[in-house]
Amino acid sequence: ATTEELLTAVRELNADPKIHGILVQLPLPDQCDEPLILKEIAVEKDADGFSAMNIGNLCLKGGDPPLAVPCTPAGCIELLQRSGYSNLSGLNAVVIGRSNIVGMPVGALLQSMNATVTTCHSRTADIPAHLKNADIVVAAIGKAEFVKGEWLKPGCVVIDVGINDKVDPTKKRGYRMVGDCDFESCAKVAAAITPVP
Repeated sequence: ATTEELLTAVRELNADPKIHGILVQLPLPDQCDEPLILKEIAVEKDADGFSAMNIGNLCLKGGDPPLAVPCTPAGCIELLQRSGYSNLSGLNAVVIGRSNIVGMPVGALLQSMNATVTTCHSRTADIPAHLKNADIVVAAIGKAEFVKGEWLKPGCVVIDVGINDKVDPTKKRGYRMVGDCDFESCAKVAAAITPVP
């Protein structure tokens, strides 16, 4: 599909009163102008919560609530709450990754729960030093098994959002799925950790 074909499809869905929500599955192929296509979605039909208005309302303290919240960040918060970690007031949270899809919105959600949030990314110096003080870690950097257990504060909670393929000749496909955290070493230190897959 071309950018123009997708823009036409989004415009048709915007105009159709029977359609209540639009979700463009990301990432799009390289030939498509992803930001342009996402901007075309009517804010009231923005099921992903990626529009500037929804993200702005998510980040504004005391403002209007967003019409939709990005699903993976919302799932991270739901996971924390259902696992007994709903009082984050005063806790240190480190988000590794600053994408519009996960890193930035999950940081805003954690901050709205009164956590002190540090965002680390590809240009952050000494990420392990930031993790040593983290009570909550959300790994969404897109690097297989990047976070090591020895970097973590004992008893922290780790949410691994990463989905990476790792070569594994013992598997029929020749690879296996791993997260952004080295699960084996992190599980020895963390009080709770999400497995991938």
